Amino acid sequence: MPADDPFPRPVPAVLAVVLRDGHALLVRRANPPDAGLWGFPGGRIEPGESLFAAAERELREETGVTARAERVIDALDALDRAGDGGLRHHFVLVAVLCRWQAGEPLAADDALEARWTPVEGMETALRLSRDVAGLARRAARAG
Repeated sequence: MPADDPFPRPVPAVLAVVLRDGHALLVRRANPPDAGLWGFPGGRIEPGESLFAAAERELREETGVTARAERVIDALDALDRAGDGGLRHHFVLVAVLCRWQAGEPLAADDALEARWTPVEGMETALRLSRDVAGLARRAARAG
């Protein structure tokens, strides 16, 4: 897609929602949108890649953690707007609940930091991307 495309097309992407012992695995983003904010590991779905495979791959690439993708828990729009209000990017984020299997988080790829964060109180402890705390609570309730 050309950079000057006045109508950016939605880009399908995944979020790997991993919980362990009342904590969610979060990364601090290095790149826009949401650079500097904390959120779930994730990224674009590659052509021919399933949602679950994309969630597992993005999780591994960003944190070194391995998990088994189990089910979709939500889908969200992430709109990145320019200062004049024009749309720069539109991501459709599919949140996938993943069951931790192995590894401790180590930031890699486009993550500045990675860590386990208590689900309770995360919205006051960190500067979060939109919907992160709500998704974490929903995932915790889903078990």
